[in-house]
Amino acid sequence: MDGFLSDAREFLPILLQGVWLTILITAGSLVVSTALGLVWAMMRVSGVRALSFFAATFINVIRGIPIIVQLFYIYFVLPDYGLSFSAVQAAVLGLGLAYSAYQAENFRAAIEAIDKGQVEAAQTIGMGWGLTMRRVLLPQALRTALPPYGNVMIMMLKDSSQASTITVAELALQGKLVASATFKNTSVFSLVALMYLTLSLPLILIVRHFEKQARRR
Repeated sequence: MDGFLSDAREFLPILLQGVWLTILITAGSLVVSTALGLVWAMMRVSGVRALSFFAATFINVIRGIPIIVQLFYIYFVLPDYGLSFSAVQAAVLGLGLAYSAYQAENFRAAIEAIDKGQVEAAQTIGMGWGLTMRRVLLPQALRTALPPYGNVMIMMLKDSSQASTITVAELALQGKLVASATFKNTSVFSLVALMYLTLSLPLILIVRHFEKQARRR
């Protein structure tokens, strides 16, 4: 135990550098996935066949390709076509695009769960599709989507470790580098696991809070 505590004091400053990158990538990809997920969801429920088909096709394609392959494509392939991104930018964009497909299905399900009578009532008083979506559907749908949204945040935090495959020195890669240099695998990866758990616990508690609220409603 004393050896682990000594290793923790030595390695924590290095690992904390990776924590900030992990948080940055998670937060950035969450913003991208939320914005795009709402766009895809609204296209799916728009009633316009072309938009719905395009969004459904995009979602199915993205869900069918592993995240790591999407990261490789953005970071290694797109520069061949004149689109270059830094490793962090590619990680945020790749994770954001990948998770936008899952966010879209969460939002779509929440929108379609709302009583159709509310839409008909809004149309009766002269609201157009955009106004109905903004004032009637989205406020209710977002509350319904909060529990699965929280689960997506947790998964995104853990999947941020895949950014290490494109040289982003986030927590997982920092741990690997420290372990390779010191050969103290048990101490290093135990610390990495504890740090991921520490980051995840607040999100888990938030998800439970939202789920309790949803059950009360």
